[in-house]
Amino acid sequence: MALVYSTDHGRVCPDCRRPQAQCACRDPQALLGDGRVRVRRETAGRKGKAVTVVQGLAMTQAQLTETAKALKAACGSGGTVKDGMIEIQGDHLARVMDWLAKAGHAPRRAGG
Repeated sequence: MALVYSTDHGRVCPDCRRPQAQCACRDPQALLGDGRVRVRRETAGRKGKAVTVVQGLAMTQAQLTETAKALKAACGSGGTVKDGMIEIQGDHLARVMDWLAKAGHAPRRAGG
C-alpha cells in the first residue's frame, strides 16, 4: 500500500514518495489548467462560508500563485491556490470575472 498522506508533510507524491511541495517527478513548468476558465461560487463543506473558485487557467504553479495574489488584492480578501485552482474567500464572482476578462482570459460562469 502506497503512502498518500503524512502528518509531518501533508500530501505525498505516489511516484517519488516525497512531499508534494518537493516532488521530483512533476515538471514545475507544466501547465496545470486546460485553458477553459471557469469561475464558480462554493459553500459546500465550508460551514456556509462562500468561496469563489477559479479553475482551468493554463498556467504554471508560479504563474497561478502570482495571479492569485493579484486577484486577492483586487477583491480585498484572502485566498489560496490548491490543486491548480485559485480560491478567493467570499462571494466575489462578478469582480473576479471582470478582472479575468480584463487580463485577457475568457471566463465562464460555472455551477447554478
